[in-house]
Amino acid sequence: MLGGFGGKSPPVGRTSLRIAVAGDKGTGKSSLISAVASETFPDNVPRVLPPITLPADAFPDFIPITIVDTPSSIDNRIKLIEEFRKADAVILTYACDQPSTLDRLSSYWLPELRRLEIKAPVIVVGCKLDLRDERTPTRLDDIMAPIMKEYREIETCIECSALTLIQAPEVFYYASKAVLHPTFPLFDQEKHCLKPRLRRAVQRIFNLCDHDLDGVLNDAELNDFQVNCFGAPLDPVELMGVKKVVQERQPDGVTDLGLTLPGFLFLFSLFIDRGRPETAWTILRKCGYNDSLELNTELLPVPPKQSPDQSIELTNKAMDFLSGIFQLYDLDNDGALQPAELDDLFQTAPDSPWIEAPYKDAAEKTSGGNFTINGFLSEWALMTLLDPRKSLANLIYIGYGHDPASTFSVTRKRSVDRKNQRTERNVFQCFVFGPKKSGKSAILDSFLGRKFSKSYKATMGEQYAANVVDQPGGTKKTLILREIPEERVKKFLTNKESLAACDVAVVVYDSSDVYSWKKAREILMEVARRGEESGHGTPCLLVAAKDDLDPYPMSVQESDRVCMELGIDVPVSLSMRLGEPNSLFSRIVSTAENPHLSIPETESGRRSKNIRQFVNSSLLFVSVGTAVGFAGLAAYRAYSARKNA
Repeated sequence: MLGGFGGKSPPVGRTSLRIAVAGDKGTGKSSLISAVASETFPDNVPRVLPPITLPADAFPDFIPITIVDTPSSIDNRIKLIEEFRKADAVILTYACDQPSTLDRLSSYWLPELRRLEIKAPVIVVGCKLDLRDERTPTRLDDIMAPIMKEYREIETCIECSALTLIQAPEVFYYASKAVLHPTFPLFDQEKHCLKPRLRRAVQRIFNLCDHDLDGVLNDAELNDFQVNCFGAPLDPVELMGVKKVVQERQPDGVTDLGLTLPGFLFLFSLFIDRGRPETAWTILRKCGYNDSLELNTELLPVPPKQSPDQSIELTNKAMDFLSGIFQLYDLDNDGALQPAELDDLFQTAPDSPWIEAPYKDAAEKTSGGNFTINGFLSEWALMTLLDPRKSLANLIYIGYGHDPASTFSVTRKRSVDRKNQRTERNVFQCFVFGPKKSGKSAILDSFLGRKFSKSYKATMGEQYAANVVDQPGGTKKTLILREIPEERVKKFLTNKESLAACDVAVVVYDSSDVYSWKKAREILMEVARRGEESGHGTPCLLVAAKDDLDPYPMSVQESDRVCMELGIDVPVSLSMRLGEPNSLFSRIVSTAENPHLSIPETESGRRSKNIRQFVNSSLLFVSVGTAVGFAGLAAYRAYSARKNA
């Protein structure tokens, strides 16, 4: 780092780099490549050079670089696009003595890269610097500032001369640097400040280094930080120099006790401002961050599931930690986390993890939009169910310091639970099926304590609702409702393992609508068939919604008959308009706790079951008969032997 902080950047997992060089004809790109490779200006250069590899020791990162020259003519467009897509970085050239080639960057090359959705960083290079007319001096910053403002993918700009080799090798150094130590994810050039993700990562690193939790880094903590990141301590003079620079530019960055968070953040700004993003990346990578400023997956071990009908839950240790975190950030002690308090909680995570689907609006909140403790813990249970690695990452971001092995538990197979007629799960997932306008979304809203809405809004995709359900005896279980829209049911059930993760399937229908009942019956039969075919038989509940409306006369009798034929309980009647169906959610959890009951059985499934039982009993009879025969034969032989003797 500055003055004393700093060191060589460690490897970042790359073994090679590929850089594509493109530009208009006559801009000097082929001469530039040849000059850098041979360290001399070439006399004769072919129109397109073959790929050239610079050795690993050419630049400080010790990674070999393959440079690919590209054709300028439109006839070779396919080859050009192919090289763009394979490149780690793209160099665009213009000729310093031909202003029209500079204009072509904005009119063709940069828009073309965007149209092709090329994500590689771009280096703009002005070639033939030795031919520029010195009578019209031009500052590179003045030329490129408007272009870089419009095209943020440009990492840096440089001018060079292949003839004199002025800044020619630096072109490829900056290109490799743009890949290995990019500035774009770290710094907002327009606002001239650190980007939010970097600020969050730096704040977390600061917290990790602040061992005594006094809000500043004293000399010992700074030295520990320096040794951990760069392998060498600071001497007192160097340390004093660093703090002096910070204090001059950031008065609140240093106190009598040491370096504050604003001072720590300022140092990162200074590295980047002075063209040393590699120092910032060294620190980030030593602390486990990848190029997206998220923790590397190697630091996020998740126990594997041996079967699709298993799931992953948070352990009691992790849940206790989360309960403590909730209380810590509930500053006003009102039993709920306000948006500002939640933002503070996730201030050291790359982003707040619950601002987008499927987590947004998936848990209980107060009327003021604040998270209750049940809603807070349910969101974590949902995230663990859907993406345990993301759940572990966010636990670590907010300060979870226990062994990752103690974070999760893998549940027993649901098939074993059915066989044992009991389950030890704490989190149950319920799939909610049903035709349009049957009341599925209203059930999810009611589960989260939201008021009934008379206006109908079609569900565009799957949505979730997670909450804690109190059971008789004082036990608490987390229930996750997953709504499957009608138009997605058929495709959803074609997946052989679709029901493996389901503890209870709820099929909802509008009891006043004949079409709704018939469609719900089709879905229920399909769920039953798929469960029998896949071996993932799932307990089912039929829900007759909109009980406040006049019922379709035949639906009551038919639904009772269908349930009796399938061997499941009669439909649960309810009305969202008249009140919250709390008993329904308790009923769902009770059904999940008895996984061997309420599994629908079709006529064909019943016949197959009887045939299997008959075959098994026949095999058993044959086995017993064979054993008796062998026993009789052995006894006869023993008798004959005694008689002969």
